[in-house]
Amino acid sequence: MAGRLARRAPLNYWPGFVDALSTLLLSIVFLLSIFMLGQFFLAREISGRDTVLERLNRQIAELTDLLALERSGKRDMEGQIGGLQSTIAASQAEQARLRALVAAGAGADSRAGQTATALDTEKALTARALSTVDLLNQQIAAMRRQLAALEEALAASENRDRESQARIADLGSRLNVALAQRVQELSRYRSDFFGRLRQILGQRQDVRIVGDRFVFQSEVLFAAGQATLKPEAGAELDRIASAVNDLAKEIPPDIPWVLRVDGHTDVRPIQSPQFPSNWALSAGRAIAVVQALAARGIPPNRLLAAGFGEFQPLDPGTTDEAYARNRRIELKLTER
Repeated sequence: MAGRLARRAPLNYWPGFVDALSTLLLSIVFLLSIFMLGQFFLAREISGRDTVLERLNRQIAELTDLLALERSGKRDMEGQIGGLQSTIAASQAEQARLRALVAAGAGADSRAGQTATALDTEKALTARALSTVDLLNQQIAAMRRQLAALEEALAASENRDRESQARIADLGSRLNVALAQRVQELSRYRSDFFGRLRQILGQRQDVRIVGDRFVFQSEVLFAAGQATLKPEAGAELDRIASAVNDLAKEIPPDIPWVLRVDGHTDVRPIQSPQFPSNWALSAGRAIAVVQALAARGIPPNRLLAAGFGEFQPLDPGTTDEAYARNRRIELKLTER
């Protein structure tokens, strides 16, 4: 008796630790996938706001160009005014010179007459220059009013832009919070669903949990190369449908959940009149399971069928055991 106890191998805890670690890693991958999906919807929501911001930016650019043109025109007019003021100053100097000549009384009457005529001409030129200066001053005043209006419109546009940015940031924050809440709620119901399936299916070797999915070996439900359910598969599907229907009564109606059924095959090709490829076979099997679950009372709008063929294997090996692992039907409770 002591010899038999001494020869008994010690318990190996390592496989259980590896399974637990794998489950934890797959849960993290699922949460990251949900987060990326939320970011996708957030980006699509924000893209509409980006269109509004782009239109506002174009308006700001147009207003800025108009403002620059008005300022350039203002500088040109101020240059013209400076030239006219120089001309007026020269005219006034000429008038002073002519007055000095008249006051000196030098020359004959004809010369005095020419001087008076020249003085009258200068006075007319001065009057026209002053009139032009007044007109330019009025135009400058009008331009200043236009500049003030443009600057006010530009400031208002910038304020609207800042308000839009603030609203978008607030919307993104609220969307992230709502998405996180939905993920937590669905995760809780998914845990309940897995717990019920574990109780129903027990510790079967051909049914296991991989990450956030229940995995059935295809041989449990289908014959080789076929997409017609075996008669004995009905009992399994009855238990699954019962668990889903019970859970559906507890999930709030505003959570857009679906039960996704994925079909997978191994890499060995199939060519038959009914299934020209592994893709067709995997899709046919997923559809068969979905139709069977719908016939058992699960709302069709809560079911989704997908075929992946041989392109997402669980085991990359080429042994019969690896091929058997890759031929499978997966159930996943997820969002629509």
